[in-house]
Amino acid sequence: MNYDTPKPSECERRTDDALASSASRGSRPALAELFRRHADTVYGAALRVLGSTSDAEDVLQDVFVGLPRALQRYDARGRFPGFIHTVATRAALMKLRGERRRPWTVLPPDMPGQGSRPDATVERVDLGRALSDMPEGLRRAFLLREIDGFGHEEIAALLGISAGASRARVHRAWAWLRRRLPKEEEA
Repeated sequence: MNYDTPKPSECERRTDDALASSASRGSRPALAELFRRHADTVYGAALRVLGSTSDAEDVLQDVFVGLPRALQRYDARGRFPGFIHTVATRAALMKLRGERRRPWTVLPPDMPGQGSRPDATVERVDLGRALSDMPEGLRRAFLLREIDGFGHEEIAALLGISAGASRARVHRAWAWLRRRLPKEEEA
């Protein structure tokens, strides 16, 4: 047997909820462990909203700098990954509103979590181009619903629109994509 295997630290064994409670009281090790566990989620959510790696990195930093204060509103009855995702999305949307954004950019085809099939890369590039050309209001609602999995009520609250407007935007975004993406050839 190999006894050199490091034992998990106290922070690594704790649940997200316990870490969140400690981080809200100022525990730097708990905050560091939450960062280790959830930085990819925060960065990915911000990148999908903003389309810019540097802006997503800014949001990542802003979220974790402000997390101890945001955790004052965290209700442990929910799931922490959903909470941190919502915080990240809201921070990205606030950044977007505050800057009156420049045109959206295409996501890189080698983004983490994507498949490696050559045809999948072509499909992602086609989708990225189509999304970059999509009107901003449709794109935001579409990404929040179809990529991030938010419900229409949540999208409405995030974007300052009604749930019906969210449904309509997502529906129009799908129709917009169907008109612009290449059709699969039938065998």
